[in-house]
Amino acid sequence: MSKHVSVTKHDGVATVVIDNPPMNVLSNQVLTGLDDVFGQLETDDEVITIILTGAGDRAFMAGADIKEFLDEDVNQEAKDTHGVLNRIAAIPKPTIVLLNGFTLGGGLELALTCDLRIAEDHVQIGLPEVNLGLLPGGGGTQRLPKEIGIAKAKELMFTGSHISADEAYNIGIVNQVVKKSEGKEAANQLAHKVAGNSLQSLSRIKQLINNTEQVSLHEGLQQEKAAFKALFATQDSQEGIQAFIEKRKPEFNHR
Repeated sequence: MSKHVSVTKHDGVATVVIDNPPMNVLSNQVLTGLDDVFGQLETDDEVITIILTGAGDRAFMAGADIKEFLDEDVNQEAKDTHGVLNRIAAIPKPTIVLLNGFTLGGGLELALTCDLRIAEDHVQIGLPEVNLGLLPGGGGTQRLPKEIGIAKAKELMFTGSHISADEAYNIGIVNQVVKKSEGKEAANQLAHKVAGNSLQSLSRIKQLINNTEQVSLHEGLQQEKAAFKALFATQDSQEGIQAFIEKRKPEFNHR
C-alpha cells in the first residue's frame, strides 16, 4: 500500500484517501498507489461502493506534480496516467468522489473518472494547463465535453479559469454541493444507500451506461436486453422479487 493512498472499509463501502501534502498532487507515487488500491478493490467481495477523496480541506488534488515533468518522459507519463484513470473509470463498482478543496488539472481529470461527484461549497475547479503552455493530458479533453458539452468545455480549457462548486453543479460537473466539512457525511450517506443494492445490478447498469457512447442505440438496447435476462439467473434477482412480494427489505448477497 502506498504511503500516499490509504483505504478503509465499512459495511460494503471502501473509502480511499489521497494524502500527499500540502496539495495532494498527482505524483508518480500517488498514481501507483491509486492503481494498486483500485486493483485490490475491484476483486474485493466485501466492497460494493467506493468513495475517493483527499486528506485535509485545502485540496482534493491540485493537479499533477509539475516538477516531475522535468525528469520524466512526458509521453510515457501520459500513457501511464491514462491507463490508471481508465481502470478507475471502468471498475465494475459505483464510485463517488468527494471534492473537499482545490480540484485542478489532474485532480479534475481524476474526479471525472468517478460515477458521482460531491463538492463542498469552498471548492475551486478547473483545468489550468493552458496557462503552462500545456493541455489536459489525463483525459480532460475527452471526458469533460461528454459531461458538460463541447462549448463550455472549450471555454474552461481555453481560459484555464477556475469555477466555483455552485457553477460546477449548474453546468453538470458535480451532482451535489454541500457545506464545508459536511462532504464526508453526504458521501457516506450516498455510498451506503447505493451499497444497499445488488452489485449484480449496479455493475451491469454502470457498464451499459458507460457503453452508450461506443455503440448505436440498437446495439445498446440489445445489450440491455441481454443484461436484463442475465440478471434473472442471479440469486439477488430472486431475493429482490421475493422480498417485494413479501413486503420486506431484500438481503442481497451480490451473487
